Amino acid sequence: MAGMVAVDPYVLLTFFASLLGFLVLSVLRRRNYSKAKSKAQNNNNTTNVPEKSINRFDDGEVSLVHGSGTDVIVVGAGVAGGALALTLAKEGRHVHVIERDLTEPDRIVGELLQPGGYLKLIELGLEDCVEEIDAQRVVGYALFKDGKNTLLTYPLEQFHSNVAGKSFHNGRFIQKMREKVAKLPNVQLEQGTVTSLLEENGAIKGVQYKPKDGRELKVYAPLTIVCDGCFSNLRRTLCKPQVEVPSCFVGLILQNCKLPFANHGHVILGDPSLILFYQISSTEVRCLVDVPGQRVPPIANGALANYLKNVVGPQVPRELYDAFIAAIDKGNIRIMPNRSMPASPHPTPGALLLGDAFNMRHPLTGGGMTVALSDIVVLRDLLKPLHDLHDAASLCTYLESFHTLRKPVASTINTLAGALYKVFSASLDEARTEMRQACFDYLSLGGVCSTGPVALLSGLNPRPLSLVFHFFSVAVYGVGRLLLPFPSLKRIWLGARLLWSASGIIFPIIKAEGVRQTFFPATIPTYHRAPPAE
Repeated sequence: MAGMVAVDPYVLLTFFASLLGFLVLSVLRRRNYSKAKSKAQNNNNTTNVPEKSINRFDDGEVSLVHGSGTDVIVVGAGVAGGALALTLAKEGRHVHVIERDLTEPDRIVGELLQPGGYLKLIELGLEDCVEEIDAQRVVGYALFKDGKNTLLTYPLEQFHSNVAGKSFHNGRFIQKMREKVAKLPNVQLEQGTVTSLLEENGAIKGVQYKPKDGRELKVYAPLTIVCDGCFSNLRRTLCKPQVEVPSCFVGLILQNCKLPFANHGHVILGDPSLILFYQISSTEVRCLVDVPGQRVPPIANGALANYLKNVVGPQVPRELYDAFIAAIDKGNIRIMPNRSMPASPHPTPGALLLGDAFNMRHPLTGGGMTVALSDIVVLRDLLKPLHDLHDAASLCTYLESFHTLRKPVASTINTLAGALYKVFSASLDEARTEMRQACFDYLSLGGVCSTGPVALLSGLNPRPLSLVFHFFSVAVYGVGRLLLPFPSLKRIWLGARLLWSASGIIFPIIKAEGVRQTFFPATIPTYHRAPPAE
């Protein structure tokens, strides 16, 4: 009893000290919460960022803090996320990758890697990701119009013999990268759904996510890179989404048939729009039928199958017709909206957007993976001298230059994709019809009239000024066709309309990309903030 009485004062003292500490902590927590809430409201008023995709640190929720020591969080493990994780891990960074679904993707786009993109893959040391997946070599395009055709070959003479375009099953390519990611000791690859970004004092500090077991977890890192694809639920936090859907792709797989021109992508300038064919394995040919607008005929009642057979079928090369009809009858028809979104970032400390979550263009030219891989090269070089990513001031300063440094390549490919789609699509406007014919005839001339545009298309020469030069060369060539040998008032008027139509196609796209950023990046202050190369 005497011993127990001796201990009682200490027990009481501990109890009252704990109670006092709890009260003080509660008051301070409430005060910090009020400040954070006030600041969040101010940020929302100025940046118009939706609350649902940002989670404040002091939100009163209890969840497991997970992943200490992580340098970079990568949201998404598709082409962009997988390549980024591999690249940063090779630089010695500790990377935590969170992917919504780690099973093999089954998509009808992202199946053609242009030669410029393959060169970026080599530069990143990831060229083995297209090996052992039955990838096919692509050396150019075959263009068809009104029973005529012309071959457009990639200008690959100055490169190693292995350099070419690569076509493959998108899912196989991604799984090959994920296998490599999973083997790296400094990468944690996890299946889970990221529900929100964690923000403190205007900077992103990590993410909140749900793994397969359904728990709510948080992981923190000095840099979070969101590349969770075209369906991203986080992009509104980090950019101004202006998504347009000009058309939809209807996808089929043709079995055991041969393309008229081996190792070439085939583009049929059909009516009302384009038809694409390219090999994705040794026994399979991908067919993509572009259907203008945001809706396609319904599948359930057979309207889409009838459209493909009766409208598209007669325009398919005879070598592919039987396989095309057989693929329709088989019934495995896929539909994918074609999205276009210029890069309009909200610069946010601690976070970055990449891939289709950030920037999309019409997939006609197959430039998406080239842009993503080029962006990763830019980002790798920016981060290379920053040994400590926790140096928030330096990280923020250098990352500001990312959006400027990527512009010439990305804007060239984006602008070409948008402009070419509008030029190649059939139109009731006589001037647009003349522009379409002029483009086909210009590319058929060969020489620089062929290699110049194809070098742009392939990502081998992503120069904005070269794009503008060739685009208006097509327009001037079209006017010349109208005025020779004898001009008339009607033809002069049609030529003027053709030039006006050409301007109406390309200038809005360039404006959306940013004239100064695209053509004069060196005049942007952030261009000069990149760290010096070591």
